[in-house]
Amino acid sequence: MASHLPLHQPLRFQPFFRNSAWGGQALRRFLGKNPPSGLPCGESWEVSDHPTHASVLATGTLFGHTLRQLMEDHREELLGPAAVRFDRFPWLIKLLDAHDWLSVQVHPNEKDVANWQPGEGAKTEAWLVLDAKPASLIYAGLKPGVGPEQFRAALTKGTVPDCLHRFTPSPGDLIYLPAGTVHAVGGGVLLAEIQQTSDATFRLFDWNRKDAQGRPRQLHVEEGLACIDWEQGPRDPIPSRLMEGLVGEWRTALVQSPYFTIDGLSRRSPFTLGGEGRLQALIVSAGQGRLENGDFVMAGDAWVLPARMPRVRVCPEGVIQGLLCALP
Repeated sequence: MASHLPLHQPLRFQPFFRNSAWGGQALRRFLGKNPPSGLPCGESWEVSDHPTHASVLATGTLFGHTLRQLMEDHREELLGPAAVRFDRFPWLIKLLDAHDWLSVQVHPNEKDVANWQPGEGAKTEAWLVLDAKPASLIYAGLKPGVGPEQFRAALTKGTVPDCLHRFTPSPGDLIYLPAGTVHAVGGGVLLAEIQQTSDATFRLFDWNRKDAQGRPRQLHVEEGLACIDWEQGPRDPIPSRLMEGLVGEWRTALVQSPYFTIDGLSRRSPFTLGGEGRLQALIVSAGQGRLENGDFVMAGDAWVLPARMPRVRVCPEGVIQGLLCALP
């Protein structure tokens, strides 16, 4: 029988680590995560209701329940009026260590995912740069004038990066990537990410890498070409003021999309979260503090704020900064 205990506190989940050829050790070094030692870790899934992994609750009276169970038993408490729109929790929140290069890739929108990967979700996402080495780069969007013919020729020649807009990232940059945007990142970039719940990725170019057996990774060229938004030009970073130093009291609107809104937040004095009747999440980029129930809040945390949760007081120890995300 389903429990009817209300979700009246922010929710934090146990991280789920994914090893990858392009990962490194930054999740442990910078954020105190504890992935399996000795292996390059590329991703920490902080909040997930994807079929690949259901996050396990690490706080509160429903400790040990999965997010899938919460969606089945407490969907209206979690999502409020939006509960009728979602069978799965709408967001996947991650931390990424792009120590080496991720492939040049594209994610599908709702129409394209139904055509090319039925059963998966569409994937619009946003990245917050937490740390970046001087030689790192982000590719985001096509250069002006690049169309299918030019891009297909570049795939044949191995010159795909020449078709893409690029920039050197700085800590605090926010990059909004609507579905259909060709992108890549690497060379030592640590990111926090919020995205639609999806693991749909079509690899277009993988830097000519080969595995231990000398084989290249599978590409998805035709699927990827079909999913590119050819009208999507260069995507420049949005300055967020985060990661520039633990100073000030401010909140700034950064992204408005159909899937999530994102505000940058910096607080030195006590403040409240939640109580707005809609799903929110706080992704902590720097600093630490405590919730009124005693739970510790620190950089690298992702706290889900259920729609039915009353306002909760947060007391910074110094300054807390991060992204406050909301479901429109």
